[in-house]
Amino acid sequence: MTMPLSHPPSPPTNVLVVDDEASLLEALQKVLVKEGFHVVTAANGQRALEIVRRQAIHVMITDLRLPGMDGEDLLRAVKALAPEIEVIMMTAYATVENAVEAMKQGAYDFISKPVKRAQVISAVRKALDKQALVVENRELRAQLAAATDRTLVGNSQVMRATLEICEQAAKSTATVLLLGESGTGKELIARYIHAHSPRAAKPFVPVNCAALPESILESELFGHEKGAFTGAIRAREGRFQQAHGGTLFLDEIGEIPPAVQVKLLRALQEGEIEPVGGKTVRVDFRLVCATNRDLADEIKAGRFREDLYYRIKVIPVRLPPLRDRLEDVPLLANHFLRMYGAKHGKHAQGFSDRALTLLGSYVWPGNVRELENAVERAVVLSRKPLVDIEDLPPEFRDPQAAGGRQVTFSIGTPLEEVERRMITETLNFTRGDKRLAADLLGIATRTIYRKLESGIATEESSAPATPASGEGGDEILH
Repeated sequence: MTMPLSHPPSPPTNVLVVDDEASLLEALQKVLVKEGFHVVTAANGQRALEIVRRQAIHVMITDLRLPGMDGEDLLRAVKALAPEIEVIMMTAYATVENAVEAMKQGAYDFISKPVKRAQVISAVRKALDKQALVVENRELRAQLAAATDRTLVGNSQVMRATLEICEQAAKSTATVLLLGESGTGKELIARYIHAHSPRAAKPFVPVNCAALPESILESELFGHEKGAFTGAIRAREGRFQQAHGGTLFLDEIGEIPPAVQVKLLRALQEGEIEPVGGKTVRVDFRLVCATNRDLADEIKAGRFREDLYYRIKVIPVRLPPLRDRLEDVPLLANHFLRMYGAKHGKHAQGFSDRALTLLGSYVWPGNVRELENAVERAVVLSRKPLVDIEDLPPEFRDPQAAGGRQVTFSIGTPLEEVERRMITETLNFTRGDKRLAADLLGIATRTIYRKLESGIATEESSAPATPASGEGGDEILH
């Protein structure tokens, strides 16, 4: 006989009631149990804290006047231990001051004695509704973060030093200027600064200045009023206003035309903007800028205002190119492997030693963005558990492209010397990986061994082997 499937019962909703009047505790317990809640009682604040430490509580109803620890102290202690608990205060001495102070400390509601049955039930249900919304919002944020996972990954000394500067800068409201080549992760760093700042709960508004035509850039940044120009059929809020209370990130700030630079300078100096066709508006924003241009050269060429340059260059942060932190390549590669494996439904387990060696020796002119694209391509094309060099872009297998090295010879150099130096330099490049060296030279691996044994070539590489996938130090900074 087939038994019908049953869903597991929902966990009970736990309500903690705290009061030094035994009769009130008993009455509230009966009312709430009848409504389907699981009720726990305590006669004082110390006992209530013991219960909160021991079991999950969803809502706490507490008297304001308690022996020993009073209701406000209990509220603060509970919020410190379990901030998700919604607290309802009750007292026979109801005043506006009591209510306001309780709300400031994190109380959800405030009810007066003598307590009415309907009032208590309504307050508890509304508190649970609010709690459910908070949980749902947290889950949605987590899902969104997972869908757009752009974690900062790096364990190199140069990257750690950069992040330390960013963490210090984040605590202030000073303008930060991010400098570095394309693909070094300037927007990620800007988001990192915002996330570690007191403004983290407010909006982060990114603007790619190079992607916006000059004709609409001013309107996009500062907004416009209805009828300000042809096609302005309604008023529009600009990015400065959208970032009010939060952080505005202007990427490729070197692309902003001089006329808009003047308005940006005023916004920084005065804390106010003027929408196109509108009146002055006060704005509260923290500015983070980024550019891959040399702004000093742009000033000399008359394309960038010197006074604006010094306004945005309060805290300059230069992002290292990937070639200056090659020890981070295995960490980044495995991070992207997991990310794109999940995205494309592939289950690559890691990289072969040969592939990691090759990735760790490439000069990465396109920086982290180029590595990310290369790994996504490899994940999609790989048919084996481990991504191998055949899955990487063809240019990676070109020793000159990969290492950026050249070996030159004078005319008349003996062929044996040419062969010896080519093998030795290639072994140095592959960090002693004979199989990869043979692949790059287009010869059999056994030929490498034979040349080594005969003394024609020597292994001179002393560089440490690049760690294989999953070997220690896989620390993610975010």
